[in-house]
Amino acid sequence: MNQVRIAINGQALDVPAGISVAAAIARLQWPFRRSPRGQARAAFCGMGVCFECRVRIDGIAQQRACMVPVREGMQVMTDE
Repeated sequence: MNQVRIAINGQALDVPAGISVAAAIARLQWPFRRSPRGQARAAFCGMGVCFECRVRIDGIAQQRACMVPVREGMQVMTDE
């Protein structure tokens, strides 16, 4: 399977081409964001309905990581 290199919070990561950004973040076992009370949040529904997996992708905030496939050179920032 082809691999692409992305960066999550500045950490380079090689992942299979075609997986979602949410799947790539899950490989690191990092939270996607924090709730207003500071609780770690992660992907929940996996189909873009719950908005729990929001991250910044290539400078664009509030992207649903479960809906975006990875691509070479992508820069992802979680709320961490």
